[in-house]
Amino acid sequence: MCGIAGLANCGDRDVLARMTHVQAHRGPDDFGLWERRFPDGSYIGLGSRRLAILDLSADGHMPMCNEDRTVWITYNGEIYNFAELRRDLQSKGHQFSSNTDTEVIIHLYEQEGADCIHRLKGMFAFAICDLRSGKPELFLARDHFGVKPFYYTQRSRKLAFASEVKALLHVPEIDADLDLESLHQYLTFLWVPDPKTMFRGIYKLPAGHCATFRDGDLKIRQYWDLSFPAADTDYSRSEADLADEVRERFRHSVQQQMVSDVPLGAFLSAGLDSSSIVAMMCRAAKQPVRTYTITFPSKYRVGETTLDDPNVPARLARQLGCENQQIVVEPDVAELLPRLTWNMDEPTADPAIITAYLVCREARKQATVLLSGVGGDELFAGYRKHAAHRWASAYRKIPSMLRSPFESALDMLPGLRGTAMKGSVRLVKKMARSGSLAPEESFIRNCTYLDHSQKKSLYSAEIEDQLRASDPAARHYSAFQTVHDADFLNQMLYLDTKIFMVSLNLNYNDKMSMASSVEVRVPFLDRELAEFAAWQIPSDLKLKGFFQPATKHIFRRAMQDLLPAEVLRQPKAGFAAPVDYWLAHDLREMADDLLSETNIRKRGLFRPEAVRYFVDEQRSGAEDWSMQIWQFLTLEHWMRIFLDTGVERSSEEFGPTREAATA
Repeated sequence: MCGIAGLANCGDRDVLARMTHVQAHRGPDDFGLWERRFPDGSYIGLGSRRLAILDLSADGHMPMCNEDRTVWITYNGEIYNFAELRRDLQSKGHQFSSNTDTEVIIHLYEQEGADCIHRLKGMFAFAICDLRSGKPELFLARDHFGVKPFYYTQRSRKLAFASEVKALLHVPEIDADLDLESLHQYLTFLWVPDPKTMFRGIYKLPAGHCATFRDGDLKIRQYWDLSFPAADTDYSRSEADLADEVRERFRHSVQQQMVSDVPLGAFLSAGLDSSSIVAMMCRAAKQPVRTYTITFPSKYRVGETTLDDPNVPARLARQLGCENQQIVVEPDVAELLPRLTWNMDEPTADPAIITAYLVCREARKQATVLLSGVGGDELFAGYRKHAAHRWASAYRKIPSMLRSPFESALDMLPGLRGTAMKGSVRLVKKMARSGSLAPEESFIRNCTYLDHSQKKSLYSAEIEDQLRASDPAARHYSAFQTVHDADFLNQMLYLDTKIFMVSLNLNYNDKMSMASSVEVRVPFLDRELAEFAAWQIPSDLKLKGFFQPATKHIFRRAMQDLLPAEVLRQPKAGFAAPVDYWLAHDLREMADDLLSETNIRKRGLFRPEAVRYFVDEQRSGAEDWSMQIWQFLTLEHWMRIFLDTGVERSSEEFGPTREAATA
């Protein structure tokens, strides 16, 4: 796992070095630069930070080149089928000087050109500079699901790219400016969907896309997409047969991703996905598997149904013979929030970033690689919103004259904070507000944290006018259109995979693990496993039943002989944090400071009285606005760090020390 950086027709070696240095946390083991100026005045520079996972020797140094130094690469990721590809390339005459997967990509590119990406199984973001034609050409690629990040900006004939935005902000021509349309999306969803970022003019190469840059021209194309069969498709295979194949494909993916020359472990929550990964690891490992469970003191857990019960993974670990470390945390959240906002690059208002960071930080003391259950819900329909669609379809059949008083009554229902009913009340209220809408609109509404009327009341007059024609859900509607022939559950899974998972879950898993110099692997996101789940498993075996539908039914059946009943029955619990408690205690003073009338008015984005309304209702107990207030706090920290202070000065506070960067 590494951090990459690159320049084309802009900057110089010093700029490239600063871009590489600020990403030192992504690769504390080694760093390198390569650059070339050409007779026509063009310039290419590549930078790399290395976290050594395979072949820990100096042979893995990057940027790396082929034998005659005509093909250079900077690369972030892991290719799980690299040994198979290496043997095939050796049979065709290619010679290797290291045992790295990096060198395999170089020779595969030599052999097959841009088509090499179709043979790669893994997670990756890389840039290859090809000098063989006499004119330099850059080939850029991001993995199928977008596990690894790839940021870029192009202006005129100039291009800069990196694993993190903060590296791009070290390029003199690039300024940190707020993109208002992205702000609109952030306030809607808690994060900004790819390919945009909150920085104007800075984008993400979308998942499953690659690009070429030649003669100052950047051409981006999609090389892969997850697709689904038509809604009227007939499925012939039995449930038992499908469960057997799911289990075998999943076992193969986990075993393949256990290849490492450094200590390896796994997250272990009370959930089905991480428990299944650990169970498969234990079957393949020759020694006890290290597992890590994060939990909070009991005072944080009151009324928080999303905080996993630590006793379940503890019992499972004993049963499987794992080395389980329970990490009990009581973090200084007021200190962590700005620091992790720096690490995230983009404002991301999901408090799960804190728990993800803390478990990675503690696990790093023993392990460099962790396996995660991200992707299981998207493949096999594991979220409550998937079940909510079935309930909503029945709710829409109720006459509107009966629905209206019911919805009014729900609106008046208190949030029941501090009780186990809080999460259920929030879900029911969302469903009631969206239940009468068309399925696509209902799904989007259930993913929304501030709706149109709430944002309209929030924005200042000037900002409201500028955003009047902007649709924050345009990316979602476009995705729906891409899979319009599929049944609606598969349509939802497509949106979750292409938008929610890549822009939120994979993004914070990468940033928070890399902040601790830990590599996180995601066995559910094996391309062949995902394609099998999409095309071979009917929707009623993913989500089975109606009034109390069983999420991930086929996967539960696949794992029923490997996991205890209490894990198989365990309800969905998010990788979350006690936001409500923090806002009432640890962050109360910060909220009053950052969200004061003076500060809000100075920004000019929001109406101070509208922001205060959310804070007052939260504190009075009238409504649960904890996620929305977390949004405002995260946004203000982001603006102070990146827009006010700037990346150079912020690096001094939050970035790597000079010693760490050159270790």
